[in-house]
Amino acid sequence: MTELALAADAKATARTWVDDNMPRLSEWHSHIWQLAEPAWREFRSAQWYVELLRTEGFTVEEGSAGMPTAFSAEWTNGTGGPTMLSYAEYDAVPGNNQSASVTEDSREGMSRFAPGHTDPHSALGISTLAGLLATKHAMEEHSIPGTLKYTGEPAEKMHGSKVVHGLRGYYDNVDAIVSFHPFYMLPLCNTARWDTQCGAYYSKVYTFICDEPESWQLNANPNSPIPASHSAARAPGANVALMSMYTSSRIMQDAMLPSFGGWSLSDAILLDGQATADNLPARVARIQYSWRTPNIEMAEHVLAVLDRNAEHAGAMAHCDVETTWVARSRPGRTNHAMSTVLYNNLEAVGAPSYGADAIAVAQEIQRNLGLDAMEKPFLDECEQLITPQDAEKALREHLAPWQQNWTSDDYVEMTHYAPTVRFYVSRPALKPAPGKGAYPGWVMNALGGIPETIDPTIETAGKTVAGTFIDLLVDPSLLAEAKNEFDKRVADEPMPALLPVDFQPPIDLPWPDYRTNGDARTWG
Repeated sequence: MTELALAADAKATARTWVDDNMPRLSEWHSHIWQLAEPAWREFRSAQWYVELLRTEGFTVEEGSAGMPTAFSAEWTNGTGGPTMLSYAEYDAVPGNNQSASVTEDSREGMSRFAPGHTDPHSALGISTLAGLLATKHAMEEHSIPGTLKYTGEPAEKMHGSKVVHGLRGYYDNVDAIVSFHPFYMLPLCNTARWDTQCGAYYSKVYTFICDEPESWQLNANPNSPIPASHSAARAPGANVALMSMYTSSRIMQDAMLPSFGGWSLSDAILLDGQATADNLPARVARIQYSWRTPNIEMAEHVLAVLDRNAEHAGAMAHCDVETTWVARSRPGRTNHAMSTVLYNNLEAVGAPSYGADAIAVAQEIQRNLGLDAMEKPFLDECEQLITPQDAEKALREHLAPWQQNWTSDDYVEMTHYAPTVRFYVSRPALKPAPGKGAYPGWVMNALGGIPETIDPTIETAGKTVAGTFIDLLVDPSLLAEAKNEFDKRVADEPMPALLPVDFQPPIDLPWPDYRTNGDARTWG
């Protein structure tokens, strides 16, 4: 049998597996979506993947690279053959609790500020899992040799795990990587990235510590019987340092970089330490900054400003300053050979299609918002393909000519270890009503959890991943082309890792979490 015929038969087998297992895949997705665990605290989600993969015959390392909610799974068929890798993500976003319903409502028993899946990473993980298991089934049925690797990647929203897995060697000796994300920004809908990959992402926590508030003015109140009396002068404390850092950095944001090029700066205050309004000054306060830039040089400019602000804020409030890197990611490397193989498979599968049940859900949401129900309520682009080249052309119309990268995602770290393709399949999105503006944010979150609307994404992406893996497993020339391109791009533009090999993931910082009591979970 020719390579072409073998690939065609194997891909048909894989697509049939996805069709036959869609009820199970849909249930799996609903489970992960309901868990909705935040970054670095996805214990139940990770454990579910570990147990499922072991049941399916994979050898699984829990807590890979020192990250408790990460894993690394591997399965080999026969001897020899290339190694394919994809991955799951499963972190949710605090403050976005939304039930899988047609009205704005929180999941039962949970605060509306609890985490919820927004992108949704729940569909990302189950889609690639579908592709992985469908490929495994086809490899067994058609005696295709090779190895499948699958990593669990926590804390994607802060680029938490992939840089660590990369530094620890988990992507070494991999021949090709397939990276998937449900679509959410046009024109990158039902396509693969071509030239413009995601850019740099830095994230750093600044901790202000006031260990000796009484040494602020040693000569104050010399007649006080105790140095910590209520009338003693004390250091302003950690909260003042944090607020000085926050306000100065906000005021200076326009001065950090030119106001073009698609860069952004976000901040989050981590809650720990003293929170009782006692008469003593706060001893510890933390703020996290995350910034996205088209290139490393711009990211370093922002870093210099933030480091300087932290130093002076700490000195003003009599605090020491400690810093902790969360992530420091390089811009991505493109691979046209990989993009071509994947898009050919996406084209063979076709874009998602929303049936009568999905349309009914969408129409009910529109009516609940006081809108007229549309005959075709979903964005047209959700059910259309666009070639990587056409998507690239449309994207470039909105970018500065010098800008090589746009937005950020931590798949970029993988692109420095092996030929990688980044592709998108549409998540369900509703067509705007004329003159009514955008839909509220809860709508897309809900559509990402309702089986009738999110299952088409999982089906399309799963079949596309499987088809791409099978082509690369069966046809050595495709991998050779991708590897030659990868090697040339690395030689033309070396880009070493930005963090040391022994970098420790910041899992012990006070990230948002649940309190658990048996099976009950309370947002804390």
